[in-house]
Amino acid sequence: MFYREAGDFKTSYQDDAQTFPIKFDRYRYYAVIAVGLLVIPFAINDYWANAVLVPFLIWAIAAIGLNILTGYCGQVSLGTGGFMAVGAYACYKLMTAFPELNIVFVVILAGFVTAGVGVLFGLPSLRIKGFYLAVATLAAQFFLVWLFNRVPWFYNYSASGQISAPERTVFGVPVTGPETSAWAQYMICLLFVVVLAWVARNLTRGTIGRSWMAIRDMDIAAEIIGVNPLRAKLSAFAVSSFFVGIAGALFFAVYLGAVEVGEAFGIQKSFLALFMIIIGGLGSIFGSFAGAAFMVLLPVLLKNVLVGGLGWPTDLAAHLELLIVGGLIVFFLIAEPHGLAALWRTVKEKLRLWPFPH
Repeated sequence: MFYREAGDFKTSYQDDAQTFPIKFDRYRYYAVIAVGLLVIPFAINDYWANAVLVPFLIWAIAAIGLNILTGYCGQVSLGTGGFMAVGAYACYKLMTAFPELNIVFVVILAGFVTAGVGVLFGLPSLRIKGFYLAVATLAAQFFLVWLFNRVPWFYNYSASGQISAPERTVFGVPVTGPETSAWAQYMICLLFVVVLAWVARNLTRGTIGRSWMAIRDMDIAAEIIGVNPLRAKLSAFAVSSFFVGIAGALFFAVYLGAVEVGEAFGIQKSFLALFMIIIGGLGSIFGSFAGAAFMVLLPVLLKNVLVGGLGWPTDLAAHLELLIVGGLIVFFLIAEPHGLAALWRTVKEKLRLWPFPH
């Protein structure tokens, strides 16, 4: 009975077009933000930060970025891991070249560098699409990993070929380096997630978002009605790469601290991000969060239940995880192509209409 629109009057177009038109949705959103900002930082420990919350927040940013490109604009990409590597290495070079620059600005600048690289590799989308575009972005994935492996300048001529994040602080609190506490890692990632999710939501609801969706639905018809395919596709690649680059910078600097490009940003990371938006739901910001949560929590759950509880070998649990993920992708593509986001919308619609059947 509390999930109703009755009595929730709108007195302006701005109120009618808001993201959460039902009061309960707005209160639920505010409650989640309040818990994330005021409760979790005081209760978090190293295990929850490193195993669940920090990777979930970082992968949510990457999933939102890929969803903008694939879900909203319809441009298939298999180069997410490579673009995350661009963000990580740009962050490393900026941190070492400008040690006095605040880490927040470093991460943002790394996102802009990745956006430029994304536009460069998005140029083929003006002439090819579908499977051929997927192959082109896959080539970008392999090329970028090869580049960061073969050019010593990117890892400052280190003998090991590994990059390590120097210690940086925000308001005197370390957020990178070995002295970083769990709550600081969580808060810096949460800050970026909240801001970027708000930006993505407003972009996809605005003029540029409608042009992306017009290109996705039928690019020829979109061009006929005045949508510029060049601007729409390249802007989608730029915004998507910006989000993915920030995710890569946070993944390197805040989460891992030290990475080797082939292990940290290999092709498996590109497929992982793609699985997130397929299971969570294409063309949905909430679906990006749902898919990221599912793909981060599933290995933790299987490890605790199968390895910790039942004593199964670790490699068997890892193989079972791949089987489960593959089966779920097939299931969602057949039964519910719009993923967990569509299921959540159906549940909310049922709650709004209950006890009436229609």
